[in-house]
Amino acid sequence: MSVSENIKQFLSNEIPSTVKLIAVSKTKPIQLIEEAYQSGYRIYGENKVQELVEKYEALPKDIEWHMIGHMQSNKVKYIAPFVSLIHGIDSFKLLKVVNKEGAKNNRKINCLLQFHIAKEETKFGLDLNEALEFIKSPDFSDLKNINICGVMGMATYTENENTIRSEFKELVHIFNELKKIIKLDTFKEISMGMSGDYKIAVEEGATMVRIGSMLFGKRNYNK
Repeated sequence: MSVSENIKQFLSNEIPSTVKLIAVSKTKPIQLIEEAYQSGYRIYGENKVQELVEKYEALPKDIEWHMIGHMQSNKVKYIAPFVSLIHGIDSFKLLKVVNKEGAKNNRKINCLLQFHIAKEETKFGLDLNEALEFIKSPDFSDLKNINICGVMGMATYTENENTIRSEFKELVHIFNELKKIIKLDTFKEISMGMSGDYKIAVEEGATMVRIGSMLFGKRNYNK
């Protein structure tokens, strides 16, 4: 099946209408995204800044671009003018940089706080205490050019569904704890679940899933 057919089938059969699909187009050629765009889909995710910028410049401007990879503070300026949502805010330092670049571009940049929920040490992310510490600080309330829209996390890469489920439950617990403090209408997103574990994520309360290989085929690791 084509990419556009894969997306249509996924939206129809795999997730409820309340869950947003981020079509992860990383490493994929512009032509494939154009094909999906022509069929009406507008929400795509990239994990490298340079590739995201290249695709933004080459493709129609009504696409909603999500930065889903690890975000380096010195690269925020390249995506600040247009990015729809940064999923991977894993430090207060990075959040302050995003706020500064948002001010330069006269816009509020939507962000998710990334939490380390996996057993694997290679995953990036905050823990709940770290997040609570800076959210309660006076400096946090000075950040006028960001919207904290929710949380993001990646489960352990494992066949053990109980492990995955417990980690997603942990992210939902973190979200609920933060919601007691961040009393904003924008704070409503739980980004969790990828091609291998999205069904569990949806069952546990995901509002966004990040799906790549199921839609676009296997990744091209040569890029």
